[in-house]
Amino acid sequence: MSTAAPDVDTTLHAPEESQLRDLFSFSAGNRAFAVFIEEVEGTADAKSAAPLPHAPPAVLGVVCVRGRMLTTLDPVALVTGEPLDWPDDLPCVIALRGDEQLALAAESFGETFTIAAADIEPAADAGGDQAGNVVVGISRHAGAEIAILNTGNLFSAAVRRKERRRRRF
Repeated sequence: MSTAAPDVDTTLHAPEESQLRDLFSFSAGNRAFAVFIEEVEGTADAKSAAPLPHAPPAVLGVVCVRGRMLTTLDPVALVTGEPLDWPDDLPCVIALRGDEQLALAAESFGETFTIAAADIEPAADAGGDQAGNVVVGISRHAGAEIAILNTGNLFSAAVRRKERRRRRF
């Protein structure tokens, strides 16, 4: 009688440190950004954003990408609080997956690259800056420091600085 060990596939349960992550990079201003590839729905070139009245500075407006109306955000304003001066036609747009229907504006698309999860440096607490909630970590690739954006916090970070006036009775 032979007792065989149960079949366990250890390759599927590799430690977190060796997990590989694919990043989609882009640039805006003089900064490099990236999002995890599984969060990207698609991209588009030269889209005109319809401005939204009374929108916070990080919200550039609404664009149509693949038949979806997406609220387009300025990644520089999300990270630094200072909006970039965008042209009327946004050079590049990255449509994101999710129920919030968001897109990110970019001046140019970068490359898609793979890094180990252990190579992502945690984002430093920005001490009151919005970057702490928006940047999930920092990656270094091809000699550039790339801020990896946390797509789950983009919308709340964009509207957080907007002060709403309340009616007083």
